[in-house]
Amino acid sequence: MKPSQTNFTLPSECHNASGHMRTVGFELEFSGIALRHAVKVVCDCLNGSAPDEIVAEVNVKTDLGDFNVEVDWDFLKRTAAHAELGDSSTEWLKHLSEAAALLVPIEVVCPPIAIDQIQPLDALVNDLRSAGAMGTQESLIAAYGVHINTELPALDAKTISRYLRAFVLLQWWLVEAHHVDIARRASPYINLFDESYVNLVLSRDYTHTDDLIDDYLQHNPTRNRALDMLPLFALIDEARVRSKIDDSKIKARPTFHYRLPNCSIDDPQWSLAKSWSLWCEVERLANDDSSLDLLANEFRELSRPVLGVSRTTWVERMAQWINDHA
Repeated sequence: MKPSQTNFTLPSECHNASGHMRTVGFELEFSGIALRHAVKVVCDCLNGSAPDEIVAEVNVKTDLGDFNVEVDWDFLKRTAAHAELGDSSTEWLKHLSEAAALLVPIEVVCPPIAIDQIQPLDALVNDLRSAGAMGTQESLIAAYGVHINTELPALDAKTISRYLRAFVLLQWWLVEAHHVDIARRASPYINLFDESYVNLVLSRDYTHTDDLIDDYLQHNPTRNRALDMLPLFALIDEARVRSKIDDSKIKARPTFHYRLPNCSIDDPQWSLAKSWSLWCEVERLANDDSSLDLLANEFRELSRPVLGVSRTTWVERMAQWINDHA
């Protein structure tokens, strides 16, 4: 079957506050091929270069920037970091790295790339698929996914809250639109925001990031959200975030950390561009103030005592809005 070739959608707002094209980075989790093979595919597809010694993680320099390719296993990465690679006594590490590809995912972490320059990633996905990469459906345990790290157009409270309101209104619809795998739905890593927090976000007019961050941390003191805001909030006020959540995996950056999509890399009809296009529905709603206000009011009006809002009804409502505004 011929691989899907889908153009990457441009979001409603393409530039950041400095007038530069916004950037996006992707993280892809998969298995089926060894780390060394994955590195070779990235190098061959994107005119890249990498060190000869490959055990746990590798920085690949390409025309699009530096990609990190790694075995997603902390033990192997820590051990390799302290080993003298090339020494015969560390040969076992290389064998362990090869075997790990059968048990734990390989992760390709893209650098921030201008949103109008990400088309080559489509070819990278196709080449990894041809090399034998297997995605979400391969493992009932690992629940491989795609993370999308989109730079915000601005870092003020009004802008951030617009995007957050758009996401909470769309989150149930996005689960259906992405066909999120049942194993991933059951995992703790991509939990949705609960209705109490959704109603709070929809009812508050945030003018200060302090209030926005405090509310988020009170209701979501965890990285395990489909839209993880902690990297962004750590950039804005790291001390405030670290006082509530002391997690070394929180990396401050001016982006959302969207973790909902499957990584169906072995499916010829799946593409990174399709996952990106669904995120762009959040972008579209975030930049439509009248629709944001209308839908926020509708959501709150549909809330029932104890039962809250009917998920099925709201998914249908959001599907209607998307079709009406296509």
